[in-house]
Amino acid sequence: MPARRFDRTRMRSVRRAAEISQSDVASALGVADSTVAGWELGSSTPDQEKLSALAQVLKQPVDSLFPRDGLPDLTDLRCDAGLHRYEMAAVIGTKSDGPVAGAEQGVRRLKDKYLPSLAEAYGVTVDEVRRAQERSMAKARGEEVQREAAFVPEAEEPPRTLAGKITLLLERSYPEGTAPGDAEIAKAVNAYAGAEVSNPEMMAALRTGSAGTPAPVVLEGLADFFGVARLYFEPDDAVVRQVYEGLRLMSAAKHGKVGRVRARGLGSEGLPAEVLSILNEFATEFEKKAGPTDNE
Repeated sequence: MPARRFDRTRMRSVRRAAEISQSDVASALGVADSTVAGWELGSSTPDQEKLSALAQVLKQPVDSLFPRDGLPDLTDLRCDAGLHRYEMAAVIGTKSDGPVAGAEQGVRRLKDKYLPSLAEAYGVTVDEVRRAQERSMAKARGEEVQREAAFVPEAEEPPRTLAGKITLLLERSYPEGTAPGDAEIAKAVNAYAGAEVSNPEMMAALRTGSAGTPAPVVLEGLADFFGVARLYFEPDDAVVRQVYEGLRLMSAAKHGKVGRVRARGLGSEGLPAEVLSILNEFATEFEKKAGPTDNE
């Protein structure tokens, strides 16, 4: 299934900007505080069944906060409704969840009498359930449509200006259409500083290059929001290139081009050996998860 993408950094930034504590999130979702902390640290990820509720707690549309490539199948509809498979027997009035499990796995179609109950539980129409079922069946037959990999520039210089650096982070760190706005960034910077040190107009001016260098606390807040080193916003080419090449690798990994980026050496000027080693380990891990590519 085209599972929703969970971005721990994005979740943390949105939560902080909304001034919602980890404890509040945990209480709303019925999990331990340490569980939410683990999600944001990257030591674990929330179940797909919890993402819709998590987005609601963070006051964000689920499709914006946790986007999904492609259209939903039956499993996606169930997860978006926050329902686990073991709960489906009660929904359709059977002794087991077998009918739903079989349909989700593409083994056999649901009986028509089950469709209205599922549509009501999922908050969709019967026709949407039927279409999702066909996607589950198509997937079981190996008929998934492969998305075309995005183009990754062969040669490109890292940004030199503050505006360029902010723009790069917005373009490369978030799925299309989900980058935070100026108001969200300003709110997070103010929360970091513990004072009103920025506003949406200032963020827009910094992003477009129409403002001068801001106060150090603003740069520190930006670094915290985007999850990068404070030095990234300083005129230090080595640090900028390291962050830049890491973002390029992330972008390539998302689109199945890790091997090609790694083979280029990650930049004509080169990186420190320890940084290159870490990035190559990252690339190798992605290759293991994704399997062989056409470039190999």
